[in-house]
Amino acid sequence: MAFFVAADGCRIHYETFGAKGPRLVLIPGLGGDGRFWSGVVRLLEADYRLIVIDHRGAGRSDRPDGPYSVPLIAGDVAGLLAQTGGPAHIVGHSTGGAIAQRLALDHADLGLSYTISSSWARADTRFRTVFTARAELLEAGMAETYQRLTHVLCHEASYLAMHAAELEAAVATASRTLAPLNVAASRLRMLLDHDCLDDLAGIAVPVQVIAATGDVLTPPELTQAIAAAIPGARYASVDGAHFHPLARPEGIAAVIHRFITEAEQQTS
Repeated sequence: MAFFVAADGCRIHYETFGAKGPRLVLIPGLGGDGRFWSGVVRLLEADYRLIVIDHRGAGRSDRPDGPYSVPLIAGDVAGLLAQTGGPAHIVGHSTGGAIAQRLALDHADLGLSYTISSSWARADTRFRTVFTARAELLEAGMAETYQRLTHVLCHEASYLAMHAAELEAAVATASRTLAPLNVAASRLRMLLDHDCLDDLAGIAVPVQVIAATGDVLTPPELTQAIAAAIPGARYASVDGAHFHPLARPEGIAAVIHRFITEAEQQTS
C-alpha cells in the first residue's frame, strides 16, 4: 500500500493503476474509500495513469480526531499530486466534487481539467436537513441505521434488490467500518460549510459537470448550479442514482474519457 504523509502527519492512502496516458485522479465521495471507483478504474486504466485516493478520516487513510474540512482534504490531494508528478485531470464525485472545486480555486496549477459528478457548491435547506439528520444518527451511535439510510438514498431500487445480501453485510459491519463515529460525523458536518458558488466563475480550465437523473441525495439542480456558475462548463446527464459510478460505471467512464480526450486536444 502507498501513503502520502500530509504536513500534519496524517497518512493518506492511495493506489495507482495504468502505465500510459494522461494522469487522472479519482476522488471518492463522503465514504472516502477509493475502492468506490473500482468499476470505473477497470474501464479507464488502459488509457490513463490513474491515482485513486482515500480521504483522511476514511478508507485506509489515518483517522485523526480532526478538525475536518473540504479545503483540508483538497490540500491533501494537492500535496499528493505535487509529490507524485504534478498536474493531473481531476475527477471528483459528490464530496469528491466539492474537493475538486476547492482544488480548482486553491491549487489552480495542479488541475488540467475537472470533472465534477453529483455534487453541490452551496447547500440548500433540503441538503442541510438531510445531512444534519445523517450526522445526528452517527452522533447517536446509530451506525447501522445510518448505513441503511445511505443505501436507500444513494441506490436505485433495482440495485437494492439485486445486492441485498451484500448491502446487509455492509450494515452489519457499519460500526467498524465507520469508526470512530465522531470522526465520521465531523466529516459529514464539514459538508455544510462548503460554499464556493460565488467563486467558481474564476475557474479557467476545462470543466465537466455530471448529474444523475435519479439522484435524490444531491438532486440534479444542485449540480446544474455548478455548471451555470463556471464559464464554458460542460453539463452531462447520466442514468442512475447518487452512487451511479459504483452501480453504472460504464456511463460515467465514457463521459470522462470523451471529455479528457477533448481537453487534451485543446491543450496540445
